Amino acid sequence: MVYSRIAGTGSFLPEKVLTNADLEKMVDTSDAWIQERTGIRERRIVADGETTTDLAAGALENALAAAGRSASDLDLIIVATCTPDSLFPSTAVRLQRRFGISTLPGLDLNAACSGFIYGLSIADNMIRAGSNRCIAVIGAERMSTILDWNDRGTCVLFGDGAGAVILEAAETQGVISTHIHADGKHEDLLYHDMAQNAVIMQGNEVFKVAVRTLERIVDQTLDANGLEKTAVDWLIPHQANLRIMLATARRLGLAEDRVIVTVDTHGNTSAASIPLALDHGVRSGAIQRGETLLMESFGAGFTWGSALVKY
Repeated sequence: MVYSRIAGTGSFLPEKVLTNADLEKMVDTSDAWIQERTGIRERRIVADGETTTDLAAGALENALAAAGRSASDLDLIIVATCTPDSLFPSTAVRLQRRFGISTLPGLDLNAACSGFIYGLSIADNMIRAGSNRCIAVIGAERMSTILDWNDRGTCVLFGDGAGAVILEAAETQGVISTHIHADGKHEDLLYHDMAQNAVIMQGNEVFKVAVRTLERIVDQTLDANGLEKTAVDWLIPHQANLRIMLATARRLGLAEDRVIVTVDTHGNTSAASIPLALDHGVRSGAIQRGETLLMESFGAGFTWGSALVKY
């Protein structure tokens, strides 16, 4: 039996920090208001000319180093992003060129904030099927490029960055299961308006649907594997809103200190948020080999998903 396991993690963040105090000078908002409702204190923003490919390349380089791998070991690159540098060629193909690995297949996918979980699910199934043995799964976003910086309801929420994992074939189980879903009937609650090049969101309604949906995906994931809530060592949620994250933790009966939290310093980095949080947990020494991780996400579409992983 062939399984997939996470061999290494990596992340990359732009240097520019945009604090809530900075935003107070730009729109009618306050640090207290933002923190109370979202848990965000600051976020990273790309510099002029800094691309999604730049962010993805930095995360991939760090993940390869952590895995003890080189780019030539890869046989597939998957990049989850809703803010690519262009519609084509894909970010994955640009990474192939940058790392000097020709003929390697690569693809971008867009499932908004659930993109990384979707990518991980695809990679896990490709490895289990025997089609691939070493896959890079990357979430990379420049959310700052699709925001209306006059809209205080959205511009305070998002940030830029990239996270990556190297997934490789293994004889022992790493990725236990993945579960991905979508439902387009709530499309009007959260979407990108191309004419305005801006994120449009009905925040209160999104919050309500997200909490209910994430409760269901947690139960589905545990039930599918015949596990009790106590089997989960760490919750690594999509980093969108601290209140939603802690509500999911309570559902699991997890203490708050068993939730990996980066939303306070990263904001919502969409598809990049889970791999960024995972890498933070690993590099900080919190997450240890052999522990069971539950990653879960919810995003525009609506899309949602989970991955149960033995790290």
